[in-house]
Amino acid sequence: MIVEAPIDHLECAAYRIPTDMPEGDGTFEWNATTMIVVNLHAGNSAGIGYTYADASAAHLIIDSLMDIVVSCDALDIDRVVQRMWRQVRNSGRSGIAACAISAVDLALWDLKGRLLDIPLCRLLGQVRDIVPIYGSGGFTTYSDDVLCQQLSRWVHDDGCRFVKMKIGAEPERDPQRIRAVRPAIGDAELFIDANGAFKPSQSVRIANQIRQYDVRWFEEPVSSDDEAGLRFVRLSTPPSMEVAAGEYIFNLDDARRLLDAGAVDVLQADATRCGGITGFVKIAALAEAHHTDISCHCGPCAHLHVGCATAGMRHIEWFHDHVRIEQMLFDGAPKPRNGAVKPDLTRPGHGLEFKSRDAEKYTI
Repeated sequence: MIVEAPIDHLECAAYRIPTDMPEGDGTFEWNATTMIVVNLHAGNSAGIGYTYADASAAHLIIDSLMDIVVSCDALDIDRVVQRMWRQVRNSGRSGIAACAISAVDLALWDLKGRLLDIPLCRLLGQVRDIVPIYGSGGFTTYSDDVLCQQLSRWVHDDGCRFVKMKIGAEPERDPQRIRAVRPAIGDAELFIDANGAFKPSQSVRIANQIRQYDVRWFEEPVSSDDEAGLRFVRLSTPPSMEVAAGEYIFNLDDARRLLDAGAVDVLQADATRCGGITGFVKIAALAEAHHTDISCHCGPCAHLHVGCATAGMRHIEWFHDHVRIEQMLFDGAPKPRNGAVKPDLTRPGHGLEFKSRDAEKYTI
């Protein structure tokens, strides 16, 4: 029986992976994605964690976090996490620091699962065997044909019951793009994501313009920093259209502000940004106390096990960019079946192995 497991060393690297096509949303465009990968070693085991953030997150991990993590007991995750949050006090808790801590925290939980030889969902307390996914992409940089093909593929090939497209870069074109998608996805529910591109009144006008296309989810119609604006949109849109936000939650206070304001019908959280598994579990508990469902934002490999251990879980975002990267670089990455993903309970921890040789060419 393991009673103590000092962390021997920490490794961290940054990788920049080009997209397969130019990608864009309502407020941003990109042609590559940066991934920070952390490996923690204790005894004969190693845990993997990661985040999608600027490469500076890797420098923060190496320069500020590594010395306070190494030599700590890998089984005492809360103690290590508290030390990390104290360490970044003067750097600012949100943004890069939160992403860096998230990557290390994910590695800590993976390491603990491997040391105890147990899948992470069992370690956390499993409440379901599978988690539904929703296909996510539909970038504003896509032609209508590519947009329809992508969303249709998620429905017909992967069995997704929900699909999401980006809007907001050219608001005048969005109704036509939504109209084009509707027949391509059949009875699947259609979600839209503006990434904070609109003002509250503009969001309501757009919701009314597309009412006939039965859009069920309006994500970040306005900035997630505008709790009052989100609440206004939520109370003004059709009852069948839920308002969602939360992908930019970096800590428990960010989640509390959205929930206390009644700003969302569904709260999103991202374990690669909000403090890893430790932060996600706390945010999920806060959402449950507010009788609000939660949905995992992006990074599907990071969310599979915690999704199986979260009572109020709706689904995991099957985000095209991250799915592609994780299928390329992680052995053990989940594959969808009938619109859901399932953990491999024969593998401890997250059940992932990083393909370091395949990733070498992307190192920055």
